[in-house]
Amino acid sequence: MNATRTLRRPRVLIVGCGDVGTRCVQQLRQLQHLQHSTRVFALTSHAGRCAELRAAGAIPLVGDLDVRRSLARIAGLAPTVLHLAPPPKTGDVDTRTRALLATLAARRVRGARAHLASHTPHTPIGRQRFLRAAWAPRMTAQTHIVPDRPLPARRLRVTPRIVYASTSGVYGDCGGALIDETRAVAPENARAKRRVSAERQLRRAAVRGAISACIARIPGIYAANRLPLARLEKHTPALVDADDVYTNHIHADDLATILLRMTTHGRPSRVIHASDDSTLKMGEYFDRVADSYGLPRAPRVSRAEAEQQLEPMMLSFMRESRRLSNARLKRELKVRLRYPDVDDFLRSMREQRSRQSGR
Repeated sequence: MNATRTLRRPRVLIVGCGDVGTRCVQQLRQLQHLQHSTRVFALTSHAGRCAELRAAGAIPLVGDLDVRRSLARIAGLAPTVLHLAPPPKTGDVDTRTRALLATLAARRVRGARAHLASHTPHTPIGRQRFLRAAWAPRMTAQTHIVPDRPLPARRLRVTPRIVYASTSGVYGDCGGALIDETRAVAPENARAKRRVSAERQLRRAAVRGAISACIARIPGIYAANRLPLARLEKHTPALVDADDVYTNHIHADDLATILLRMTTHGRPSRVIHASDDSTLKMGEYFDRVADSYGLPRAPRVSRAEAEQQLEPMMLSFMRESRRLSNARLKRELKVRLRYPDVDDFLRSMREQRSRQSGR
């Protein structure tokens, strides 16, 4: 009886369980008041992180999306998958998403073949009819650990649900325009092109009926441990206002909430802007952080001067300006952000430091 209950517990697989993935695990642990607690599996390519993931409440699995044979253990493991892994660092194609989708599909094929072997009629005509019905485009198989009887036919129709963490960089430069999710993608660098590649692979797999997928396009992520303090301490320059670009933000905890909400309320093949209400230019964001932490503001330079002083990676973010509408996030997912904008977070941090200094 206990083993049966364990197998029936909801299961979530997090692929690429870094900072945001760990926050997802922690939020799932806070839902233990539910009748069946969720079993969370976390795929990591670094064996040294296993103890950290266990401490967070996840069951670690070591596997590398660049080495497909190492992914066998995640095949069919969970009906819900948070795909948070970044694409490879080179090329225009996300081969990691391709490997993940192939692994999930391979498990369904093996499970379906086993089911067919035990259920196919022996007459030639009956066998052909059975095969045509069984191999319908939307047929999938849910994996059981040590099944004690043949899998019911209705279980074959369970489709893996994937939530993919993409980037708002897929839009390229929008000239500071306010855009929604219907805006056509126009990636301008290799990183964004690989993200578009991943999105298209997921959409094609969803059209085939192999998966159900929804996509979160994510802007700059911040948190107490993800602020540009080191940059400010180094006096790295920002652009003058006339040359500056609009950026978008989301707190890491709010992002985890959004991703988990999408696993239950995200519409199939739907894109959501995982962005807060902030409307800031990049230099303004740096100034707000500097003022909040008592640091000197970043010096301002022209775009021409920045081209000579800054690294290519940093410059690439200074070439794209856009403002993300999050109306769909609020309307469809009904998410209430803990930090509606950057100022709310910085204010809470100041209050926290004030309380700590008064002890």
